[in-house]
Amino acid sequence: MGEDTRLAAVVALAQGMAAVHTPRESWRAAASGACRALAGSFAALSVWERELGRLRVLVNVGDRTQGEEEFPSDEAYPVHQFPEITEFLHERWASGGEPNAWVETADGPAAGQPGYCHQRVAALRRRGRGCCVVAPIVLNGRAWGELYVARSAGAPVFGRGDADFATVLASVVAAGLAQSERLEEARRLAFTDALTGLANRRAVDVRLEEAIERHRRDGVVVSLVVCDLNGLKRVNDTQGHAVGDRLLERFGSVLSLCGAMLPGALAARLGGDEFCLLAVGPAADEVVKAADELCRRAAELELGEGVACGVASTEDPIGAVLSARRLFRLADAAQYQAKAVLADRPVVAGRAGPDDPVVRLADAEPSGEGAVERRRFRGRLP
Repeated sequence: MGEDTRLAAVVALAQGMAAVHTPRESWRAAASGACRALAGSFAALSVWERELGRLRVLVNVGDRTQGEEEFPSDEAYPVHQFPEITEFLHERWASGGEPNAWVETADGPAAGQPGYCHQRVAALRRRGRGCCVVAPIVLNGRAWGELYVARSAGAPVFGRGDADFATVLASVVAAGLAQSERLEEARRLAFTDALTGLANRRAVDVRLEEAIERHRRDGVVVSLVVCDLNGLKRVNDTQGHAVGDRLLERFGSVLSLCGAMLPGALAARLGGDEFCLLAVGPAADEVVKAADELCRRAAELELGEGVACGVASTEDPIGAVLSARRLFRLADAAQYQAKAVLADRPVVAGRAGPDDPVVRLADAEPSGEGAVERRRFRGRLP
């Protein structure tokens, strides 16, 4: 492969990784780009999970054999089977050396260091591959994982030049992964409440819109629990905002715990003392059960005065739910009724008969463009 061709391959790899938007897409772009650049038949990207002592495969691309999934959920190998990542590579980097790639063949090492690796050679033979090049990936000055590219049995064996080129490709992959991780962290922060670590209002709005679309299309049950933490102002005024923040964090943990009763539920802080749970799929009764447990646990907190909790579910008799706004209004109205009557259990929209005051109140509010004017319920409860 000429220099111009290799330069074009490097540019293509960098551009491919820059064009994606999720970690999975980034992993696939890295492995696919390296596979093409090295004229391989198969490639994989693995991460070194130090705390678990293993190499975990993130993605497999190309000619996969039986048992090799594109995004495996549980393909991992103890690092003691691949000592070069913890011994040879670490020593090279610690002494200022470069993390050079090396080649293995089905008959043993062909080029580079560290030499014969029985597990890799056995894997090549088992999967009908003739050779592989392994390139360590260094991210932020630390061993992050490895890029692995193989060729089928009978294809030309990788040489020293291929190993050197793989080292270059690994550095391009590392730069792309760093960018992807920064973007992912920025996205995570954009949808996370900084104090509690729960999802924020933006995350709820996005997920609720998607959930209502699934409800309209497939009839999936969507339920929303909206709750208001009682007594926060008193705690802030008498004990200080640091103690108030501790109450918010503690309640956030309780909300997360109760949300775990509902598979896939999203626990969020909407702002101030207002929180919610969004459940997509579980039956309404299961959601009410979780909300009831939330009320019980909140009442046992050392600080605060319990929680006012309202529930609205598309499975209950609340009429057609064609928008996220309507479900939010119903849950909100139920929460305000719970607050008005000092209820120690959830108020559930639609369960007070055909003329349910919560449904009537929610639907009586204007439905113009813009955000829901939430506090207007106050003072209008029966």
